[in-house]
Amino acid sequence: ADISEIALESVPERNGSKFQTHLESTPQNDVHDVICIGFGPASLAIAVALHDATKQTGKQPPQLRTQPKVAFLERQETFAWHAGMQIPGAKMQISFIKDMATMRNPRSEFTFLNYLHENDRLVQFTNLSTFLPRRIEFEDYLRWCAAWFQNLVSYGQEVVDISPDTKAKSAEGVTTWTITSRNVHTNQLSFRRTKRVVVAVGGHPRIPEAFPQHHPRVVHSSQYWTLSSRIFRDRNAPLKIAVIGSGQSAAEIFMNLPSQFPNSKAYLMIRGAALRPSDDSPFVNEVFDPERTDDTFSQDPDIRAAAIKMDKATNYGVVRLELLEHMYDVLYTQRLNHGDDEENWPQRLLNYREVESVTDLPNDRLRLHVRNDTAKHRCRKKASTQESLDVDLVMIASGYRRDYHEQLLSKVRPMMPGGD
Repeated sequence: ADISEIALESVPERNGSKFQTHLESTPQNDVHDVICIGFGPASLAIAVALHDATKQTGKQPPQLRTQPKVAFLERQETFAWHAGMQIPGAKMQISFIKDMATMRNPRSEFTFLNYLHENDRLVQFTNLSTFLPRRIEFEDYLRWCAAWFQNLVSYGQEVVDISPDTKAKSAEGVTTWTITSRNVHTNQLSFRRTKRVVVAVGGHPRIPEAFPQHHPRVVHSSQYWTLSSRIFRDRNAPLKIAVIGSGQSAAEIFMNLPSQFPNSKAYLMIRGAALRPSDDSPFVNEVFDPERTDDTFSQDPDIRAAAIKMDKATNYGVVRLELLEHMYDVLYTQRLNHGDDEENWPQRLLNYREVESVTDLPNDRLRLHVRNDTAKHRCRKKASTQESLDVDLVMIASGYRRDYHEQLLSKVRPMMPGGD
């Protein structure tokens, strides 16, 4: 079987309790050394690093002489990574060498190569001659790593408050913190104390203001694979679907829609003139080097913001060149098969478009009121025009809000430099 299409099972069911960290769980009432809020790749990397640092390798003593008292609180009920974008055939955008351990410790048990070895696929993967595994396989690798730490993770716990256990005027004066979490099923509150807090909650789906924030036919890209196929009873119906966004997720969804809904018409709407390629050239890629972390963190905030903006093309609002070339080939083939009138094409790229408002229509359809800036960009004497597009589904791929940490740390803001 083609390794790219293997239906990967969940690791605990496949391997039982074969793998488990030597780190011990800490009673909830004890003061922890560190509590991590969220258990995605960032916190998982911390768990892996702590495991490696407290393990003796050969004659080398462990880096940490005593085991830390650590816990992880995760809102989701199981470990998941981009579950809504596990599109068949989708590949990683970074090398597997940038896994949970290799750059820090190539001898770690948690390298992607060791994962392949333990699952009897190392030889076959090598034959693929690629550094970019399928996304479904890399997610399975992450779940394989996460399964080692089941005893340290409290799933179904949403952290609602972080409070200092003192009235100190600065964060340096705080010795312990109280973490309040809510059971997502029972709403029961739990309290834990810790000396250090790591906030790694990730982003929350961002729906642009022009769209209804809670509408069954407006779906964020993070839910595409898990939700979109359930919306319509007849997937062969002549549906019209709009995709909003100009990044990798938008492009992947746009190209996957014909296989999900064979008789649909898909519209990829972008504000700019064209989709742009991601920059993963060697010199630019150095911004992700491990030693850059501390330097970036200690930079002047204005300089850091400017640097992040300058390097945005590495990952945000851009598409891998391989996918761009495939998209262009598909659109060109449509021109051959259906002629120059794009109204007849199953898939269309609509540039210079911005949705300004949305109206509900009968039969659960939506009307998008769109500003078309094509004429304005081609001639400064011409103005934008208004147009409308009636659709059955809108896929939003406009990224994530990354501000939830501000809400969690609201009680700490006065202690921060420049805080209120």
